[in-house]
Amino acid sequence: MSQRQVLQVFEQYQRARSQFAQAVADLAARPQSIDTLRSAGFGPHPACRVPALRREGVVCLLRPLLLDIVPSVRQTAALALGRLADYDVGLAEVIVKAGILPQLICVLPEENRYYKKAAAFVLRAIAKHSPQLAQAIVHSGALEMLAICLEDFDPGVKEGASWAFGYIARHNAELSQAVVDAGAVPLLVLCIQEPEIALKRIAASTLSDISKHSPELAQTVVDAGAIAHLAQMILNPDAKLKRQVLSALSQIAKHSVDLAELVVEAEIFPVVLTCLKDSDEYVKKNGATLIREIAKHTPELSQFIVNSGGVAAVVDCIGSCRGTIRLPGIMALGYVAAHSENLSMAVIVSKGIPPLCACLVEEHEDHIKAAAAWALGQIGRHTTEHARHVAVANVLPTLLDIFADAGSSEDLKAKTKKALKNILQKCTYLPALEPLLHEAPSSILQYIIGQFSKVLPHDSKARRLFVTTGGLKKVQEIKAEPGSLLQEYINTINNCYPEEIVRYYSPGYSEILLERVENYQPVL
Repeated sequence: MSQRQVLQVFEQYQRARSQFAQAVADLAARPQSIDTLRSAGFGPHPACRVPALRREGVVCLLRPLLLDIVPSVRQTAALALGRLADYDVGLAEVIVKAGILPQLICVLPEENRYYKKAAAFVLRAIAKHSPQLAQAIVHSGALEMLAICLEDFDPGVKEGASWAFGYIARHNAELSQAVVDAGAVPLLVLCIQEPEIALKRIAASTLSDISKHSPELAQTVVDAGAIAHLAQMILNPDAKLKRQVLSALSQIAKHSVDLAELVVEAEIFPVVLTCLKDSDEYVKKNGATLIREIAKHTPELSQFIVNSGGVAAVVDCIGSCRGTIRLPGIMALGYVAAHSENLSMAVIVSKGIPPLCACLVEEHEDHIKAAAAWALGQIGRHTTEHARHVAVANVLPTLLDIFADAGSSEDLKAKTKKALKNILQKCTYLPALEPLLHEAPSSILQYIIGQFSKVLPHDSKARRLFVTTGGLKKVQEIKAEPGSLLQEYINTINNCYPEEIVRYYSPGYSEILLERVENYQPVL
């Protein structure tokens, strides 16, 4: 056999390995092929003799190819494993149990950029499924290798490493801390300063995932100088980047007053308000979320938002969108209004009540209706003037209908009841209360009667209207427990009228009169 023939054997073997890895990678990209791949490839490899792994034979066949002498075979094998792991949690677990992670990363810093991207894809695909799988990646020592990839010259490698860090960090605080301990945060802050938009997006998203778990983790991101760079990108024309930037700032601001103030000090107002008019719905949502997370902390921060025109912008945003996009804006108005009378009046002046009322009518999701009810309750709970503004907008009957609706969730009923209580306890606008007398269930009626008992003793015109509209008759029909607060309210109302008027409107009085007529002896 000639030398040429001998070399041909090795060339054929190399081509076969390459073709096999490429074919599996192509098949793994097709969901319909996964089940076949899952059970294919039984062979003599030691890993394939493990009972738990026999049904995942293709993984066992790809494993040795990660150490192949040919770079293209290694990276294609890694790509195939990544696609398999990405498909479902079962295959990801098999890849971890097969001991592939140490092989995948052992010489990662020396590999070419294509292999680094493929390896980062495998780690991301495994980590996304569960905290346990993400923890397995941490235990394998992969984070240190990924940190090295963040310093690579190739933007695609940095992007892959950032993405993997994000999928690990998003699960819980412990895994996020592992990412921080690997030195990733300063490198991610450098990544958001790179010119490539895709890299900026992923790095901002990962910083958001790290920040969301605790004030300490958010502070780590702040200490790395992230806020200033994120704030500068709020006006970037790329919608997907703006989504991630706003999300990251929200996750930082939500934890404490100090962190929220640091975000505000980065001069995000009034620039961030332009995001509430963005054509991208999720930019709107994330912009409103950022405002909400700042507003909730203190009256001073809410006042700053009002002074910047933020409340009017949020009101417009709620009116221009539907569904869950509205939710953070609704809550932002509620938080602002909750702090003080003046801030609540700022929401009223900015015409915040009509769109909140519209949400109660237009939305189908109970949690959105509940948020709108809560916000209206926060607006109306301060003074009689605040409650009157809410009542005039015809909010009370709508809240009452939702509360009485058998299809409403328990949480929605609780929120609407609380809102009704907050508003009714301050409302002295009797034309809005009058219709509720005839419709309200007993649990709400107490608050309505209580308001009449406060107003009627001091307003003769109101006392007359209360009789002519049937209010006094309705009060006499209410059966209250003796000695209860409701009974006290009824007694106070009855004491506003002559005894014969109260008797006249009491149930059964007409029968008494008729009986007296029957028993009356005419004087001839």
